Amino acid sequence: MSLGLFSWSLLLLCLDVFRHELSGARADSVPSAAKTLVWGPGLESNIVLPARFFYIQAVDSSGRNLTTSPGEKTFEVKIVSPVEHFTRIWVQILDRQDGSFLVRYRMYATYTDIHVHVLLKDKHVAKSPFVLKGPVYHEGCDCPQLSGSVWEAHMHCPQSFSQIDKDLAFYTSVDPDRNAQEIPQRFGQRQSLCHYTVKDNKVHVKTFGEHVGFRIFMDSILLSLSRKVRLPDMEFFVNLGDWPLEKRKPTERIHPIFSWCGSNNTRDIVMPTYDLTESVLETMGRVSLDMMSVQANTGPAWPEKNSTAFWRGRDSRQERLELVKLSRAHPSMIDAAFTNFFFFKHDESLYGPLVKHVSFFDFFKYKYQINIDGTVAAYRLPYLLAGDSVVLKQDSSYYEHFYNELRPWEHYIPIRADLGDLLEKIQWARDHDEEVHKIALAGQQFARNHLMGDKIFCYYYKLFQEYAKLQVTEPKIREGMELVEQPGDDMFPCFCHRTRAKDEL
Repeated sequence: MSLGLFSWSLLLLCLDVFRHELSGARADSVPSAAKTLVWGPGLESNIVLPARFFYIQAVDSSGRNLTTSPGEKTFEVKIVSPVEHFTRIWVQILDRQDGSFLVRYRMYATYTDIHVHVLLKDKHVAKSPFVLKGPVYHEGCDCPQLSGSVWEAHMHCPQSFSQIDKDLAFYTSVDPDRNAQEIPQRFGQRQSLCHYTVKDNKVHVKTFGEHVGFRIFMDSILLSLSRKVRLPDMEFFVNLGDWPLEKRKPTERIHPIFSWCGSNNTRDIVMPTYDLTESVLETMGRVSLDMMSVQANTGPAWPEKNSTAFWRGRDSRQERLELVKLSRAHPSMIDAAFTNFFFFKHDESLYGPLVKHVSFFDFFKYKYQINIDGTVAAYRLPYLLAGDSVVLKQDSSYYEHFYNELRPWEHYIPIRADLGDLLEKIQWARDHDEEVHKIALAGQQFARNHLMGDKIFCYYYKLFQEYAKLQVTEPKIREGMELVEQPGDDMFPCFCHRTRAKDEL
């Protein structure tokens, strides 16, 4: 049976078990081209992502997985189109330092076919070359799959997401006509909102409020998703602010508001954060911190990491002030400092001086990462989990779209909201190093399985699909809405075979 028939998440989990629980290959073992494993979504032509990716697991000639890096230059990857003289594809091989590699590539044009060559000392690895039968579309190509169920099957999307089910359970039905009247009246004067209508796979929007710059993140994911799959007709409101808005009780008349963050005392419908969304859309683009780059920058091996709890950030919550105070009182246990003062400027003399920004990747020189709320949930958690350190996560009423899948003591170490047990938890971690390392690896595996770009696209689509089913009146392009145009791609236009097939019907 070929590896392509397996779920990559399951395979990734199995490989992780092999890597950390079975006796690994000897430190001096070398990879075998025949035995090494290659798999992942980037080897399937129907999975269109801004940056496609796949994995290499180095295996020696005896069939044992390598558990340390054989060297970042061990494997070579070439991606070409046999019918094109010059292929505009940027490839990066990221060494995850655990015997596995993440290969990512961004296509800047659409090709008839592409061949992925994975080489070890000029020998083809596994079943290389991997042939992606075309057309193989690039991110900018507007060629949506007309069937949502076919697209979900191609993407290997989960059947459901528990957070979506939980959020939508408050709404037995959604009335776009009523919402179009009531939501702007209720929130439009004091909050920053976007009113979206998707009709015939075209995106239309009207904004409310002063601070609507963050609209670009929502525009971008809607346009990107609509290039890949035909979206259902729908009409909805997006909260562009930090705090979730719908505070009414479920027994009252509540309004469906999409937000990037939820809380235990609000009823907003939660999406992946704008930060995580942009990192998916701009991987190998204008962002340097994303879920893939973190995996190649996890710092020293666990035994060499500093056994101090680490935190950097700005003064956006009282508990952050307390954390810095704790750090000053216990510098051998906590290294916490502010890089910016904004909310508590009058206290800068007490909690300063400011320190220079530290590269996020340098956080992972430390074993223990403190995750503490800012104005709402701290949106850095996905990247902290993806590293090779353990997260000490503050108990919080705020949550992101994936928090309900996380398990304390399995994926992270919980700490009290008031940080009253932080010192105790750090000491416990120091006294239980092996157990804590397993928690760190489980958190890392969670991030790899649930927070990569393919799963983020799946989450958005499933959310829109399930929400659209609740609508009891027809979504409409309302007065004052403007069309959100797809970005032009004149230099490398693509010819959509689905458009041709539809026109010939």
